[in-house]
Amino acid sequence: MLSPPVIVWLRADLRLADNPALHAAAERGPVLPVFILDETPPLRALGGASRWWLDKSLRSLDGALRQQGAPLILRRGPALEILQDLIAETGAREVVWSRLYDPASIARDTEIKARLSAAGVACRSYNASLLSEPWEIATGAGGPFKVFSAYWRTAGPRAGAQAPLPAPARLRGLETPVRSDTLDAWGLHPTQPDWSGGFSEWTPGEAGAKARLATFLANAANAYGDGRDRPDKPWTSKLSPHLHFGEIGPRQVWAAVEAHIHAGGAAGSGAVFQKELGWREFNHHLLFHFPKTETDSLNPRFDAFPWRNAADEMEAWRRGRTGYPIVDAGMRQLWASGWMHNRVRMIVASFLIKDLLVDWRIGESWFWDTLVDADIANNIAGWQWTAGSGADAAPYFRVFNPVLQGERFDPEGDYVRRWVPELAKLPKSAIHAPWQADARVLSAADVRLGFTYPRPIVDHAWARDRALKIFQELP
Repeated sequence: MLSPPVIVWLRADLRLADNPALHAAAERGPVLPVFILDETPPLRALGGASRWWLDKSLRSLDGALRQQGAPLILRRGPALEILQDLIAETGAREVVWSRLYDPASIARDTEIKARLSAAGVACRSYNASLLSEPWEIATGAGGPFKVFSAYWRTAGPRAGAQAPLPAPARLRGLETPVRSDTLDAWGLHPTQPDWSGGFSEWTPGEAGAKARLATFLANAANAYGDGRDRPDKPWTSKLSPHLHFGEIGPRQVWAAVEAHIHAGGAAGSGAVFQKELGWREFNHHLLFHFPKTETDSLNPRFDAFPWRNAADEMEAWRRGRTGYPIVDAGMRQLWASGWMHNRVRMIVASFLIKDLLVDWRIGESWFWDTLVDADIANNIAGWQWTAGSGADAAPYFRVFNPVLQGERFDPEGDYVRRWVPELAKLPKSAIHAPWQADARVLSAADVRLGFTYPRPIVDHAWARDRALKIFQELP
């Protein structure tokens, strides 16, 4: 007779390799892997793009688990109730999971651990998502960091200390089948908008994550140091959604980059990439220690900011119709592919907040719905950084000029031409500021401002002065 199973509650660790909870469960007996779609408030409901990704990722994970002997069980509802049901159905006396670090998940998991432990069920949690736990990195006074450079001086030397775990060689499943929902019944794939075609560049799942990492190391890693800011070049890893869903872990990525460097890869670019992993760590560090930043500005001065939130301007921004080509290219890339280059994320965020005076929370909400890598910690930290209300903030120096940013980081205009095809015939001298172009240049490129492409919805120089004046007047 088999011993009671260990329930492995999978969350943002949708992989077999370097999954400490799954690894520990496999060593102790039969394994019952379960994914619970829990969107009980105050937990955030997934955005549309994330639902698209999760649907594909869970299908991939189920296939991998079935090959190992333990199919994935799907349940939907409040996690505590689902786990209690599974314990009653299977006789399980132990539940393991990988930790999450947003405030709502921490509160839920703390209650679950207390309730199950009181009922005699052992609960154990593990770190599968970060190189270091948020509480392990502290200032000399024992507090949290608010400045990345200081944080990374402490966290960086520790980052590669723990080697990734291998996937279990075999999992023992249950002899008696357990009821599972079907992914088709969950209806995660959104019907409006239909993103099925535009998202075809992605391969969700652990195998897709490993392939994406291998492609990056082979083709782009050596150019990353100087090229990571170029949206017109394929020089970023695009690992962010795979990391967010836990299809690959940061320890695996760190170790692979180290191996690449030791094999003769560009050490400078490798170190820059690892530092970007450090930013991801720092963002989780911030959210863990300052949980109110999910909804409130870290710097309370910004509570008095007089946001305009003009509906027509917000809609122009969402649809890529602002009249600033680099901004519009980024917003259209986001809508079509569920992803946006990081440099362009900063540009479009700065434009929304500084040029249009729209509350950063509105932009964060749009990214949450449309990004396949929508991550609470990264999304919040990025938007607050740009707003000037968060950590490492220097708002007077972060009013990005969209024309100069385009000319610097998309010098030939190739990124704009791809995503704003109505400007494709413009020469590079005009493509980032078509309203300044000679009428003959516009005519030759079939561009009619106000008809085929909008005029700027705001004058940047004027808007910059307006924003800086408001910043200076904040109490």
